[in-house]
Amino acid sequence: MTHTSHRKLSVKAGSWLALAVGCTIGYLVGSPVAMAQKTTEQGIQEYRDMLADGNPAELVELRGEDLWKTPKGPKKVSLEQCDLGMGPGKLEGAVAKLPKFFADAGKVLDVESRLVYCMVNLQGRDEAEVIKKPFSGTAEKPTEMESLVAYVYAQSRGATIDVPQSHPEERAARARGEKLFYYRGGPYDFSCASCHGSDDKRIRLQGLPNLTKSGPAQAAFAAWPAYRVSQGAVRSMQWRMYDCFRQQRFPELKFGSQASIDLITFLGVNAKGGTMQATSLKR
Repeated sequence: MTHTSHRKLSVKAGSWLALAVGCTIGYLVGSPVAMAQKTTEQGIQEYRDMLADGNPAELVELRGEDLWKTPKGPKKVSLEQCDLGMGPGKLEGAVAKLPKFFADAGKVLDVESRLVYCMVNLQGRDEAEVIKKPFSGTAEKPTEMESLVAYVYAQSRGATIDVPQSHPEERAARARGEKLFYYRGGPYDFSCASCHGSDDKRIRLQGLPNLTKSGPAQAAFAAWPAYRVSQGAVRSMQWRMYDCFRQQRFPELKFGSQASIDLITFLGVNAKGGTMQATSLKR
């Protein structure tokens, strides 16, 4: 190839490159997407919407249904008579009214701690064994608890959130949860409110909802448990509390602890009137 022909090809290649760049810039500047100046949150929501019809959590829900109906433990009974607050075996709308005070347990319980209560008292199982590993690792098979949680929450999809405050213990749980929400500590002097106590905060690309306000609290409370695409797993509300403590560098939050139930109660009361959407999709 001669120097002249090589030069012509270079000019032609340069022209195509200029054309491509020009077209790209023109598209970005003139496209409806750019002109609308979509927010990061809108982009993330579009991503969730695209995946919603094929939510992998549905498979976990099916596994949870099988576990719910399978006799287990020394008593060889299923969880079908477990009372989540609406009566034995009644699941529709139940989780939208939890945490609440249970007279048989003598304390306020959330969904997961109530499931543990039923496993121990209905099935005769050992509590330490039941809660030994409530959360799966990244891309691991879902645990029994994660599967059961996904199933029972699915039965309340569309229900109105109405975490009760009629019993003194329920009001006390909410009050303790509020104190925990604002409590600052750890090596970074963080609290839950550091991230979720005011408007217009974000971490990386993710907006952080102000959980002291009704609307954001409703959206957040309604969405858990959720299937986390980045982890390939269903994550429950107890896990959400645990992971928030981890990110604050607080001591590890024990599964089903009073502190975890109190925080969930506080958030649930703030979310009153919202509509349950779990199990949802998260990044």
